[in-house]
Amino acid sequence: MRGQTSIILAIIFAIIVAVFAVINVDAVPVNFLFTTSEAPLILVILFSVFMGSIITGSFGLVKIFTLQKEVKRLRLEKEQLQKENRNESENFDDQETSSINKEEDLKQP
Repeated sequence: MRGQTSIILAIIFAIIVAVFAVINVDAVPVNFLFTTSEAPLILVILFSVFMGSIITGSFGLVKIFTLQKEVKRLRLEKEQLQKENRNESENFDDQETSSINKEEDLKQP
């Protein structure tokens, strides 16, 4: 359900941006670092939204990759700890069995 909500909100946002951009078709000056140029406001708006979504998406991807790496590391650590726990449990059972056997041997005359 969360994915569907995100898609619906993205579509609504895209429609609002498109309507806003179509309404504003006048040419506006765009100031770059060393030069100024004229461009239709619709292109400036759409380019700004596009670049904003690319930047936001890239930050999201970095976060996802970081979390996936951490999950993988934690899974490996969990498996290693479970393996160690099984080994210690087996060793404890072996020691307990041998001590019980020794006690039984001592009790028998």
